[in-house]
Amino acid sequence: MDDLGDLSAFLQSRRAHVSPESVGVTVGGRRRVTGLRREELAQLAGLSVDYYTRLEQGRATQPSGQVLDALSRALQLDEVAREHLYKLVEQRSRRPRPTNYPATIRPQLRQILDTMHDYPALILNHRIDVLAYNRLAGLLYWDLDQVPAEDRNLARMIFLDADRFDLYADRPSCTAETVAHLRHAAGEFPDDHELAALIGELSIGSRRFSELWAAAEVSVRGHGALRFRHPMVGVITLHQERFTLPDGSGQELITLAPEPGSIDADNLRLLANLGVDETDAPRSRP
Repeated sequence: MDDLGDLSAFLQSRRAHVSPESVGVTVGGRRRVTGLRREELAQLAGLSVDYYTRLEQGRATQPSGQVLDALSRALQLDEVAREHLYKLVEQRSRRPRPTNYPATIRPQLRQILDTMHDYPALILNHRIDVLAYNRLAGLLYWDLDQVPAEDRNLARMIFLDADRFDLYADRPSCTAETVAHLRHAAGEFPDDHELAALIGELSIGSRRFSELWAAAEVSVRGHGALRFRHPMVGVITLHQERFTLPDGSGQELITLAPEPGSIDADNLRLLANLGVDETDAPRSRP
């Protein structure tokens, strides 16, 4: 995708999402554009129409922090989207970073997975590739063992293999969050050609993904509840926590835990007992 980290595409998309009425712009007659016109956004941000037009078209370089802050306020960006805007501008002036992001994990992380017997745990990278997982995560993510290691990408499985991988009970929310994460990852890792190829593949293969990508929402996956619809034990609600590695690899450890004493905890124990004859060693890519 050409617009993975493109400032112009991001500005155009966010401008289209701002309702004129929400920012005090009087609307009269028929409008041929959705959201704000360029001149309306420029006025709200205190910029000349010519400068904003050149910025959106990629003909103006290195806008100041004051300009970006003004645009963030006018576009009603939250903190994550504001940081994403800054990163898109920074990409224009810096040298490309190395593109060889590791697909292996450190031995110390494997040890952590080894010790986690009661809760599902996975290690993902910024592309949402599953790099490693413990036994209980393998049971929770149904059929994950049957997927070739190189194809264990949750975004690909959600959007391109939905008939088999229909695991998330809140599918609309899950798909939107997945795309918003990949949009954020594209800003963080603009030189990752594998990420670009993945997003291109998903855009071609899934109308839902293409529509969500065009909306240009951006977010960081955080903690919160996830509801799984498991074919063996039914619906399980688990609280996820994400721990990002500080080494710049894009990898993060995800843990999933039920509310103590809940029916979800009972169902998770039932699920764990379904695979008691298997090893507790974490799975990972070869």
